[in-house]
Amino acid sequence: MAHIARRHTASGLRYEVRYRIADGRERSKSFRTRKEAERFEAQTRVDLASGRWIDPRGAAKTFSNVAKEWLASNPAKRSSSYARDESVIRVHLEPALGARSLGSVTPVEVRALVAEWSQARAARTTKRLYGVLRAIFAYAVDCEYLAISPCRGVKLPSAEPIQAHVVTADDLGRLADAVSEEWAPVVYLGAVLGLRWAECAGLRVGRLDLLERRLTVAEQIVRGYKGSISFGPPKSDAGRRTLTLPEPMVAMLAAHLKRLGLTAADADALVFADRDGGPLRYENWRRRVWLPATQDAGLPGLRFHDLRRANATAMVLDNVDLKTAQTRLGHSDPRLTLAVYAQASTAAERDAADRLGERFFDRPRDIRGMESA
Repeated sequence: MAHIARRHTASGLRYEVRYRIADGRERSKSFRTRKEAERFEAQTRVDLASGRWIDPRGAAKTFSNVAKEWLASNPAKRSSSYARDESVIRVHLEPALGARSLGSVTPVEVRALVAEWSQARAARTTKRLYGVLRAIFAYAVDCEYLAISPCRGVKLPSAEPIQAHVVTADDLGRLADAVSEEWAPVVYLGAVLGLRWAECAGLRVGRLDLLERRLTVAEQIVRGYKGSISFGPPKSDAGRRTLTLPEPMVAMLAAHLKRLGLTAADADALVFADRDGGPLRYENWRRRVWLPATQDAGLPGLRFHDLRRANATAMVLDNVDLKTAQTRLGHSDPRLTLAVYAQASTAAERDAADRLGERFFDRPRDIRGMESA
């Protein structure tokens, strides 16, 4: 399986370990001393016998090349995810590790890199960068370029929970006034139906059935590589859904379509488009429409996604059953509906306190006893 041969070279005596791998091909590696060769031979025999042998040429591949392999390895990856991961590699990982061989990167270096990110960036950003780095090394292990990933023993920073503003009906009204009637339906679709911004931007006239009060989410705007815009399916199978519209929403959308001169015959037309009738770009819309409106409405810092959170919270507070809330939000996991989006409002929290007080302080002597204590 493996043996040592002496070989005389121009630089002196060398000890060459020759071994045959599983597919029958022969490999060799030379050493200056017999002791080094014997150590390598013994370890190689064990690795070959146990199936743990890794071709050292894989470990010699550069991080940059393997990162490109990893990016191209998943043809099902959404273009927006591809663009995000490509940006992380190009901006953050390539400068630090691009030219390095895979086998030369140590756990200590990975931990130092994560610590450096933690000091300069938000916890969520650090976790996102590390997630891509870890995935690339996991791919290298799966391809048998490495026996083990250097991404181990890493301590990630704790991300503080986002304290999102709980949007009220009054907030929504001020915001809708601030964005003007052209964009007010987008605001209400976010809060009343829980649509994501990309789902609003991808909505076509043919997906509306105002007589039956139905709206179908079937596609959304997808931001791709280098800022390209395309249309794609919702984030998951559960994201494709048909929602019932409340009457005021029907009236608002009907007025919006009439204002644009759109009818059922314009099934492929976008309900919300740029000035040329083309797809919206989130960055432009956020800068020109959303940010000025949130300032004017007295809601600085409000994100469009907070409207979706408000929708989930309202359904929970109004005792809409979990399955219905999950379906309307397009979640594949009901735990996401509760854990991520549902927020207790101040009024609900106060109501809970009053209910607990009534339950546990229902006798006058309880309160008298506390007053005299």
